Amino acid sequence: MSTWRIALLVAGKDLRVERRSRVVTNQVVPFAAVTMVMFAFALDADAVLQRVAPGLVWLATLFSLLVLVQRSYAIETDDGALDALRVAGVDPAALFWGKALALAVQLAVLEVILIGTAVVLYGAEVRAEGLVLLVTTLVTATCSLAVVGTLYGGLAAGFRGRETLLPLLVLPVVAPVLIGATRAVEAALGTVPGAVVSEGWPWVGLLAVFAVAFGVGGTLAFGPLIDE
Repeated sequence: MSTWRIALLVAGKDLRVERRSRVVTNQVVPFAAVTMVMFAFALDADAVLQRVAPGLVWLATLFSLLVLVQRSYAIETDDGALDALRVAGVDPAALFWGKALALAVQLAVLEVILIGTAVVLYGAEVRAEGLVLLVTTLVTATCSLAVVGTLYGGLAAGFRGRETLLPLLVLPVVAPVLIGATRAVEAALGTVPGAVVSEGWPWVGLLAVFAVAFGVGGTLAFGPLIDE
């Protein structure tokens, strides 16, 4: 079987596990929504909330990413499924891309919900002229977060205290994603006075480079990481 065929099977397996357990719908989405509500209570000013809405969306996404990654690898390590796949000779690159694809799907659903929450709670507006930029930003940022989360989740899975180790590994690395995605969404939504859509595309380029770099790095390094 080809690498991509195996990756699709791994992604399908992860998504079926999440669909049956309903952790995303019953825990992760409510957690992200409560985070957005708490941001609103903390800032408590409509003008400020509209201005910082894109950044709050991506902060809530990053916090939820940690929960999703920890959940994914906890299932694999508790019953030895990851070791069984490696013993069976499954290509580690296929494992990496399969888990990254499943994580990307879950993140994409979550981001759409969070943007809708920002529109309702913070008064943000999705402009027609910024819709293409917004969608492109979501795709590239989601891919970036998925590959980073999958790579560092595999690194932390074999350590004790992985619940506290994972945030220390992931959050500093994804800082460029947070900055780039926030700036691009600000341009798409027009939350910054005087911002134009064209200002967001260089940030999308940064996100794309980040996704490619960590995608290639994850493909090459994932096998040795989980073997260790």
